[in-house]
Amino acid sequence: MSKPVVQTRAQITGRFLDAAERLLAGSGHESLSTRSVAAEAGLNHSLVHYYFGSVEGLLLAVAERAGERMLERDEIVFAAAGPFVERWRAAMAAMERDLEDGRARVQAELEAAARNRPRLRDALTAVDGRRRRVLTVAFSEAASEYQLGQWLVEPMVALASTFGRGMRDERLLGLEVGHQALLRWFDGMLVSLQETPAP
Repeated sequence: MSKPVVQTRAQITGRFLDAAERLLAGSGHESLSTRSVAAEAGLNHSLVHYYFGSVEGLLLAVAERAGERMLERDEIVFAAAGPFVERWRAAMAAMERDLEDGRARVQAELEAAARNRPRLRDALTAVDGRRRRVLTVAFSEAASEYQLGQWLVEPMVALASTFGRGMRDERLLGLEVGHQALLRWFDGMLVSLQETPAP
């Protein structure tokens, strides 16, 4: 007779977080309950309360893990060697992958859930602040590379953040009109800045 498999705390919480992400990507935050997550994870629903306290605690844990993954990826993408236009293209490719694999939907659902959950909203805002700091460094380097004023960095970071979130949300709604044209225009602008000789 085989012994039951004993799982570590990290393995159990990981299964719950994975299950919650699948539900968020599939049916949205309103479908999330301790029972639905437990059923998706194949575990007892009382364990959700034991490890996370509540659905909100679970959402906070999902947001923390998702945020750390995004930050790690952003740091790799924007710290890469080479011209800024290549880093921008890598960031846009990452956004496409997020839309394809469901991560973009998870993030959008977390943001929707945060509207009525101050703790979740604060957690997402904190991650956004850290991501903007990564972008600030990258755009500051780009401003130097393209011989632009540093005063442009803050508005460009805000534009890039709003640009990414807006495009993601429209794509999730099935709205794509003008997106490729906008991406081509922005890419072309970066290329032209790169090709313009320094004064």
